[in-house]
Amino acid sequence: MSHNSVDYQQIKRVLINCENTDGTRVQSTIEIDNEDHKVKDFYCIPILISSEEVESLLEEYDPESGTSPSVSFSRPLARLILDALKRKTEEEKGE
Repeated sequence: MSHNSVDYQQIKRVLINCENTDGTRVQSTIEIDNEDHKVKDFYCIPILISSEEVESLLEEYDPESGTSPSVSFSRPLARLILDALKRKTEEEKGE
């Protein structure tokens, strides 16, 4: 059984300056006079994964394989993220 959840109250639209898992920088910037200052805003979605489940998730993951992890492991996490994103964007639209 999955112990994953989203801390919905913590979902926010944010401007960020951080590092990707591959080490590249992700930044929110502003475009002024055609200079490279592009504004990007992001949704920050805290995902809560129980400590008990981390090991089994990582055992199923091979970062070198384009088909890893299996659907049975990745789909529940994807749905968790998409359900939270759908709810948040609908709330922002006033639906």
